[in-house]
Amino acid sequence: MNSKVFLFANKKGEIKNFLEKYDNKQIELEDSLYWQKEFSNPIEISEIIAAFADNINKFNLIMWISLDKNIFIKVSSLNSNDIIKYLFERYPY
Repeated sequence: MNSKVFLFANKKGEIKNFLEKYDNKQIELEDSLYWQKEFSNPIEISEIIAAFADNINKFNLIMWISLDKNIFIKVSSLNSNDIIKYLFERYPY
């Protein structure tokens, strides 16, 4: 199963603004209140988690991740470092 990242916003354009800052390029979104991306390598989601945690006060977003089918973890400034550590422990390759 691929790992997934989900972003939710209450304000249109908030996810787009965050992702453009994160990727440093213009993007197009069909639904600007919800975004989802799958990653074949779970370690790759550590980068977007770190960017989310670093910018949590600049953007009004909610992030959830899924590493296993039907199990979701809400990412916050309090648990983001622990989640990143866990990713590198669980997927050491």
